[in-house]
Amino acid sequence: MMEEVENLEKELNNKTELVAMLAPSFVVNFTYPEIIDQLNRLGFDKVVELTFGAKMINLDYHKRIKKTKKLLISTVCPGIVDIVEREFPQYKKNLIPVYSPMVATALISKKVYPKHKTVFISPCNFKKTEAKTAPKKCIDFVIDYIELQKLLDKYNIKPKRSRRKITFDLFYNDYTKLYPTSGGLFKTAHLKGLIKEDEVRIASNIVDTREFLKNPDKKVKFLDATFCVGSCVGGPFLRKDLTLEQKKEKVLKYVRRGLRESIPADKMGLKKKAKGIVFSYC
Repeated sequence: MMEEVENLEKELNNKTELVAMLAPSFVVNFTYPEIIDQLNRLGFDKVVELTFGAKMINLDYHKRIKKTKKLLISTVCPGIVDIVEREFPQYKKNLIPVYSPMVATALISKKVYPKHKTVFISPCNFKKTEAKTAPKKCIDFVIDYIELQKLLDKYNIKPKRSRRKITFDLFYNDYTKLYPTSGGLFKTAHLKGLIKEDEVRIASNIVDTREFLKNPDKKVKFLDATFCVGSCVGGPFLRKDLTLEQKKEKVLKYVRRGLRESIPADKMGLKKKAKGIVFSYC
């Protein structure tokens, strides 16, 4: 994928207007809010987080699960979608036809910043594959955390403290920062009361997902599945010097900070700001 990085670097050097899109798992590898400033200095005009896109996805999930009478399988992780389509085609009809937070955020970004190119900074390779099939070519580049770090090192862009308040551009949501952890989707989609505890199965690795699909519990109506162990915090491009629990704690600390942060009203993620965007493909 070096060609992708080289092409992005050309865009950065040409001062192309670019939106960097970060998933909340970024806090495992980078410091907040310093990473926003680093990306700005690297050449990104805008920096957004997937949290508002995740909120819009959750709203769609909420509606579908409320009406469900059959097993529904989450599709926020492209690795799970790939496994179901290749190994368990009998469950393709159970995949929830809703885009991932990455695609949702890209669609929102393209609406708000129509002249900008979008760049997703990813914890895994599956997102690179998913971007190629995204609707309306809404994702222009995908690089991973390691590739981003190499670019920052190449241009000697280190984290530095700033007296000015640094926040993400676009729209902000606090509670969906929990998404990269095990069961993050279920925990943030406000599904309690809609579905019983024994009707949900959280499978935060591909082994458990395969086992469930081979021998499904008929009581389960919603499978919240992710490919990597521990969900996105276990992604291949996250720091290897930390345990899974340490990575999870970094995200939880970030969630707690988000709940305390004072965010300008114009940056809050309100549904009306995504009006007209369709987040499902069926």
